[in-house]
Amino acid sequence: QTGVLTPLSQQVLIDCSWGFGNYACDGGEEWRAYEWIKKHGGIASTESYGTYLGQVRNGLCHYNQSEMLAKITGYVNVTSGNITAVKTAIYKHGPVAVSIDASHKTFSFYSNGIYYEPKCGNQPGTLDHAVLAVGYGVLQGETYWLIKNSWSTYWGNDGYILMAMKDNNCGVATEATYPILA
Repeated sequence: QTGVLTPLSQQVLIDCSWGFGNYACDGGEEWRAYEWIKKHGGIASTESYGTYLGQVRNGLCHYNQSEMLAKITGYVNVTSGNITAVKTAIYKHGPVAVSIDASHKTFSFYSNGIYYEPKCGNQPGTLDHAVLAVGYGVLQGETYWLIKNSWSTYWGNDGYILMAMKDNNCGVATEATYPILA
């Protein structure tokens, strides 16, 4: 809303949202993170809280209430399985949080091209990783989602992956949500 891109801290959610039913890298759900952000008046910037570690920071939750940004009033669950609805949400509202099936070695070792894993699940019980859908496109006639992962810029293609839209592969369109900014 300000025209300035301020990186928001993923780590604050890993360290602090345990009481909301999230368990850091052992599992959690986007809506629980949204509830934490709503209750605490926003989320800290990466600069004020610290960078993503991929694990709990010694069990310490240490945000400064006066530095919380991006206040929200709620969140929207995009119609499950509806690719057009997810595309519309990205176009109108910006990046959309999505859950995916990231359990396959092919995902862990992705480096380029459009990712399609025939064994990937797309039902709620098979989704095990939260990522950000930031765009979509077509490459050589194949539609894809542009997904930002949290595993650093050393993973994938500078931290991103192109995931096939075909068959709702890996569930990108199954549990998509986005926040309503205050």
